[in-house]
Amino acid sequence: MNTHTLRTAAALVLAAVLAACTTTSPDVISRNDAQRMSTVIDATVLSTRPVVVDGSQSGIGGTAGAIVGGVAGSSVGGRREAVAVGVIGAVAGAVIGNVIERSTTREEAVEIMLQLKNGERRAVVQAKGNEAFAPGEAVILVTTGGKVRVTKAPASTPRS
Repeated sequence: MNTHTLRTAAALVLAAVLAACTTTSPDVISRNDAQRMSTVIDATVLSTRPVVVDGSQSGIGGTAGAIVGGVAGSSVGGRREAVAVGVIGAVAGAVIGNVIERSTTREEAVEIMLQLKNGERRAVVQAKGNEAFAPGEAVILVTTGGKVRVTKAPASTPRS
């Protein structure tokens, strides 16, 4: 495989990996959600449990894997072998690329069961952040742009 082909393949793999590096952490706010007014609702934690948010498959990993596998496979043997091995390499690369993308986009998360002040109950799943929640703890639900996150309630200050 020549140097140009290796550089191209490496660039495609890097692009796929970077595209898969997104987060749903409650500690990271999207640029689109900055400077927007949010709705805030008081609640109390009923329970929490660890969960895993399944990884996504946008197709970027499979596409990058197919290209890399096809290029690598097509450089093997003579003309006829190169075509056959290139196709096999592309298929194998696509499968491996999908698996890598899915595993790199999985996230450790927490499901938080909540009781609102009006008596209603809600459940929110969010990526693990810097805050841990305990049953009975006062929290707030912050809704911005259709997304909800749970955070600890600020300490209340007496009015003068």
